[in-house]
Amino acid sequence: MQEGALRCEVVADLAAARGEWDRLALRSGNVFATWEWADAWWRQHGRERPLFVVVCRDGAGEAVGILPLYLASRRPLAVVRQIGHGAGDELGPVCAPEDRAALAAATREALDSLDVRWDVLVVEGLPIDDAWSAFDGGERLSCIPSPVLEVRGMGWEEFMAARSRNFRRHVRRAERELGERGLVFRLAEDPERLPADLDALVRLHDLRWGKQSSGVFTGPDGRLLREFAATALERGWLRLWFLELEGRPVAARLGFRFGAVKAGYQSGRDPEVRSVGFLLQVHAIRAAIEEGIVEYRFLRGGEAYKDRFANADRGLETIVLTKGLLGRSALAARRLSLAVQSRRGPRPWEEKDAVAQRGG
Repeated sequence: MQEGALRCEVVADLAAARGEWDRLALRSGNVFATWEWADAWWRQHGRERPLFVVVCRDGAGEAVGILPLYLASRRPLAVVRQIGHGAGDELGPVCAPEDRAALAAATREALDSLDVRWDVLVVEGLPIDDAWSAFDGGERLSCIPSPVLEVRGMGWEEFMAARSRNFRRHVRRAERELGERGLVFRLAEDPERLPADLDALVRLHDLRWGKQSSGVFTGPDGRLLREFAATALERGWLRLWFLELEGRPVAARLGFRFGAVKAGYQSGRDPEVRSVGFLLQVHAIRAAIEEGIVEYRFLRGGEAYKDRFANADRGLETIVLTKGLLGRSALAARRLSLAVQSRRGPRPWEEKDAVAQRGG
């Protein structure tokens, strides 16, 4: 990024920023920063609400960051949120990682210049080292683990050598036992077959989670994921793996490869068949390493199974920025609520996490 103050402009159309967005998303290495994700999400969740796409430019006029926002609610609070939340994972500005912190002040100035009243801005999925809490008046609302396997040149043999003896024994035993039942790993690659493959994923997800399912494959989020999966397959990003026994899928794992980063998104398995979820996760990591990725992201959540594979934890935080007395009062009430309750009650800027149970 060139030296000098950034200037921001606000556009009310996702398509108007697409060309620059594509370039910045690739630099971010984050599939949830793509224009395609934002566009699919907006069609399912936008409901014709006001849209504010903040485009920050350097002194030469080159776009260095984009933050797509919308007015999520007007009463009792006017709340601005980022497009892509809920079903998305890492969010924040669409830019190169090294430019994120520099965009905070410029974005604040752009928001202050909006003609629309707002009381609270909520930005979720920010990597904790991005310094967005340095926003004037910004405050961390929550923080959640985000485990990562940092590959960066590690080969498959090196990965396995870094696991415990019990881990390696488990892999060998599962391969042997399942191999006797006609073990096959299959990658979804046929666009005509994709709807049926997604149906199989949903069936296995429901088998695994039952009534505890987050509902991520239903309603608007379900339509979003089906639409985005088709786009991702066309772009070469989709990594939907199946473990099949005797010609029948018994485990599925949905992920995305974008740039040099693989993100594991959702999974399902038949709980009656031992070790299939574990072995499919191992296979997905092996395939990603052989593709030459630098990171395998397990996405938000501190589920225990991720500890068997990850070697780092980025952490993601939610930052709240307030404006005016009403916004500050709402945040003060939020602090008091956290201080006196062991479980958080719902607030106007909160929602049920639509991307729970990311594995298992």
